[in-house]
Amino acid sequence: MEQTQWADRGQLLQADAPETAGQTKCVAVSRLGSAQLSGAAFSIWVQLRGTSWVEAKEGKFRLRRGDWIALEKDSKPLLQADRHGVCIGLTLSADALRSIARFADCTLFAGRGRIARAEAAVTLRLWREAASRLAAQEPGGTFDAAPLRPILLQLAGIQRELTAGIARCPGRSRGRKRQVFGRLQRAHMYLQGNCDRVVRIGELAELTSFSSWYFSKTFHALYDESPQAAAARMRLERAAELLAGTTMMIGEVAAASGFDNCCSFARAFRARFGQSASHYRAAARAAAAVPSPTDSANPSDAPRKAA
Repeated sequence: MEQTQWADRGQLLQADAPETAGQTKCVAVSRLGSAQLSGAAFSIWVQLRGTSWVEAKEGKFRLRRGDWIALEKDSKPLLQADRHGVCIGLTLSADALRSIARFADCTLFAGRGRIARAEAAVTLRLWREAASRLAAQEPGGTFDAAPLRPILLQLAGIQRELTAGIARCPGRSRGRKRQVFGRLQRAHMYLQGNCDRVVRIGELAELTSFSSWYFSKTFHALYDESPQAAAARMRLERAAELLAGTTMMIGEVAAASGFDNCCSFARAFRARFGQSASHYRAAARAAAAVPSPTDSANPSDAPRKAA
């Protein structure tokens, strides 16, 4: 089975990723390409150019240039790139995840974040090298993670700011703290991916296998806000994006952000942003009308198939 797969120019890629040794793969989607990842592999993606949309067990996400997203096993993400989009990814088997722990005394977690352009360029270079090394491995042979060490360490570095929060999690051992952190990140991602509705504390507690009381306590300790406050903030941030980037009516934006009526939305929006939704939209449109450098199509940004 190929270890490097690329969906380009409207192609749909069905990327099986069973949780077995040797099933680490490099995957890319570009220019209206899409990829459906099945199986149980952990995956991490970096948006190099344009925009991509992700639908997964955790919810729906939008990736812009410089964004990265990591998804847990069994997420089964579907990625769709826009006409200018280039997104590269790596699916990691359990063996590969354990290798990271050996290389850097750390692991990867579900989450989202941003990286600088220079870091994205380094990630692309190491991704290409990893694709070449994976292609050179013998099919059906024993999986050797050592050649992937550079890209695995790079991915761990991308998450460094995220994983700094592990020390704030309860637990006597680092292993227990990592376990708690991973569960809370699962809930945090679920909130981010479901900003179109109200998520109940019971859902999040069940998702993490914690009691509602323990979940709320540990969530606040890690993120410095309660789950309810985080959910409200994320929904209002989604509303702000819709106001700035769509022509939806304000009532439609409110509904799409999980608010029952326009009045409650108007009060919450003004409290969060200090102005009404209509004034926010007008200011966003005025700012968008100011000329800015375009997101140029640099050929070096595009992934290439491994030879």
